[in-house]
Amino acid sequence: MAQHLALGAQGEELAARYLAEAGMEIVARNWRCRFGELDVIAREGEVTAFVEVKTRRGLACGPPEEAVTYLKQQRIRAVAQHWLREQRGPWQRVRFDVVAVLLRPGRPPEIRHLKAVF
Repeated sequence: MAQHLALGAQGEELAARYLAEAGMEIVARNWRCRFGELDVIAREGEVTAFVEVKTRRGLACGPPEEAVTYLKQQRIRAVAQHWLREQRGPWQRVRFDVVAVLLRPGRPPEIRHLKAVF
C-alpha cells in the first residue's frame, strides 16, 4: 500500500510540474471533502480544469487513463461541484482532464495530458 501511495504522489508531482510548465496555473492539489478528492485543480485562461492523475509502472493493466472509469468520472464531477460551490465565481467554463503518467524502470517518465475527456 505504501508503494502504491508513493507511486501516486510521484505521478501527481510530475503531472503538476508538467501542467505548470505548459502554462497552467495550479490552483489546488489533493483537495479533499467528504465526497472524495481532486488530484489537481488548474486554470488555463478562463477555463478551470479538474485533473485526475493516473500513474502506472507498466502497461500490463492497460494505459493509466483507462483506470478513470465512468464511476470514477461521476465521483470527480460530484467533488468538483462541491469545490465550485465553496469558491467565488462565476465559473463560466470548466473541463475534466486526465494526466496519464507512465513510470517504467530505466526510462524517462511518459506524461500525456488528455484535455476535456469526460
